[in-house]
Amino acid sequence: MNGSVKENKMGVMPVGKLLFSMSVPMMLSMLMQAFYNIVDSIFVAQISETGNELTALTLAFPLQSLMIAFGGGTMLGMNTLISKSLGRKDRESADRAAGTGLFLTVCTALVFAFIGVFLSRPFFKVQTGIQEIIDFGTVYTTICLAGSIGIFGQFCFERMLQSTGRTMLSTVTQFTGALINIILDPIFIFNKGDTLFGVFEMPLGLGLGVAGAAYATITGQIIAALMGLVFNIFFNPDVRLHIKNFRPHGPSVKEIYKVGSPSIIMQAVGSLTTFTLNQILTNGFTELAATVYGIYFKLQSFIFMPVFGLNNGMIPIISYNYGAKQPDRVKKTIKISIITAVSIMAAGYAVFLLAPELLLGMFNPTENMLSMGINCLRLIGLSFIPAGFCIITISVTQAIGNPFFSLITSACRQLVVLIPAAWLLSLTGHLWAVWLAFPLAEIASLTLSVIFLASTMKTANREMSV
Repeated sequence: MNGSVKENKMGVMPVGKLLFSMSVPMMLSMLMQAFYNIVDSIFVAQISETGNELTALTLAFPLQSLMIAFGGGTMLGMNTLISKSLGRKDRESADRAAGTGLFLTVCTALVFAFIGVFLSRPFFKVQTGIQEIIDFGTVYTTICLAGSIGIFGQFCFERMLQSTGRTMLSTVTQFTGALINIILDPIFIFNKGDTLFGVFEMPLGLGLGVAGAAYATITGQIIAALMGLVFNIFFNPDVRLHIKNFRPHGPSVKEIYKVGSPSIIMQAVGSLTTFTLNQILTNGFTELAATVYGIYFKLQSFIFMPVFGLNNGMIPIISYNYGAKQPDRVKKTIKISIITAVSIMAAGYAVFLLAPELLLGMFNPTENMLSMGINCLRLIGLSFIPAGFCIITISVTQAIGNPFFSLITSACRQLVVLIPAAWLLSLTGHLWAVWLAFPLAEIASLTLSVIFLASTMKTANREMSV
């Protein structure tokens, strides 16, 4: 225990100002991240009129989502452990958590590289019989997963910065990675002389197609990860990276996965849900229906990502003050976060409701795709406002010691309600009916979130009063 550690701003700054200072940079960077996630699809949609390239990226999403599940969940556990340790003034434990998190990052990247190289083609063959989609998807997924050290390293080093309140540095790494991807995408994808959107001519195009989109993605991620490493070494004195800590320290691994495993499972269930919904849509309707769902998923990230940015700013504040036994600061952080999240989601739904044609226009849509997409955005968007409340409350239960509440909520939402409802509604033969499964699932999630938040806060209040 090191009692000489200087008091971190998370324990003394006024809560509203603190949450604003930590969350807004991340919300902005997550917006950039959302654009970065969608830009591959926007450019790939311009390659041909068939849309097979865009469908391939849509069907690849469950594997990419699984990567995010393992990277985000593991680093959530590391983030929480570092913040709690610093809240207790235990510098040694914080350093061990960082070293262990880095070790787990490398191990996870190796696993996904193996999956990308050896399992990508079987993954696409299960989903479709169209050979061109299988070929495009295999190339894209193999490259993205083989180079996954970039995204996992980015997760690791950004969460280290966030856990100590240095969100602006984290924002710089995210923004830089996104910007590099956006710049490289058209250069790598299109041939020299191709005209983009009927306006811009590519003087330096390499003509790599779908593979170019993948190379642009991993290049941005690797550069962002290296920047994060440099920032932690030189500008994050609260966490010290030592070679001696680069190993699987048992108690740290246990604590990291105690918090992180529900998030991993929860997001992995989300990946399974996306895969299953793709099957319901392709088998019950057409590949185009799955493509529309994929476009929705990309567009909704513009709304959800700022809430996740708010979430990322909130978690270390709650963890720190929970470790420091300051219940008033914990409660105020939760209240402000919920109000902000619900407001963002309400604004997002207004855009989906009033301007769906404008949003879908970025993807070079056919008339049929546009008609499907308008119904999709307007009907699934009904779930946004309750989702804002649920996102915050799920993270609260993770941050202060009841992570399995979030797992139960997510499993019930997706496995018990969403998938069965989508399948049953698909039997009507009306695609628009399938989209109603989403707001139905969110109502179930909202009910459980209210119950679990009350239980979590009751336990937390008792522990913080001791």
